[in-house]
Amino acid sequence: MSDDRLIVALDVPNALAGLELAEKLGDAVSFYKIGLGMLTGGGLALANELKQEHGKRIFLDMKLFDIGATVEAAVRGLAQFDLDFLTVHGDPHVVRAAKEGAAGSDLKILAVTILTSLERSDLDDSLIRDGDIPDLVAERASRAFEAGADGVISSPNEAALIRTLPESANRLIITPGVRPAGADLGDQKRVATPAHAIKSGVDHIVVGRPVWKSDDPRAAAQAIVAEMQSPQALRPNH
Repeated sequence: MSDDRLIVALDVPNALAGLELAEKLGDAVSFYKIGLGMLTGGGLALANELKQEHGKRIFLDMKLFDIGATVEAAVRGLAQFDLDFLTVHGDPHVVRAAKEGAAGSDLKILAVTILTSLERSDLDDSLIRDGDIPDLVAERASRAFEAGADGVISSPNEAALIRTLPESANRLIITPGVRPAGADLGDQKRVATPAHAIKSGVDHIVVGRPVWKSDDPRAAAQAIVAEMQSPQALRPNH
């Protein structure tokens, strides 16, 4: 059976490939992420089909960033599709606008802290102020929570620190950058195993390549779920 703490990223070329993968995974996966890369390949149509016809939960990973009025309007339009999660950049004005747009719906707004593909040298190139990444992530998470975010996106390495924030109570932490032991890291730089991520306080992990590049995607997803449910994933005091 599935465990909705696992979100499988449908980072495939188009909606047809995404639906084919979902059919292979069957009841082993109940939650899917559809990102910006598939938007022009029928991503919204796939999101609706998986949600309405197959009963799946949907995380729309758009990472919206714009002036407040534009973000609010975009989120209001997306909220009508009855999806579950939507990402925006974690800047407080963006989060506040997104929450306004989602008002009256069940859509959860997730704030991106610092992309898991970035490290300190990348932040320097972008003129992001000095500081260790975990501290910057925690500060961005705190400000996003104060602005009303339902949750944040961070790497597994920062989850435990975010969980110590008073503002994180009853909020979600979702982490990409999760790779089973021995898996190719791809473009991720701050990674952890599924068990380590769950033990660190993460609510949902997002896994893409290790599932859809596998010769047996269903078995790969089931192995990740088994690791998430293993003793190694138990949090202290649980």
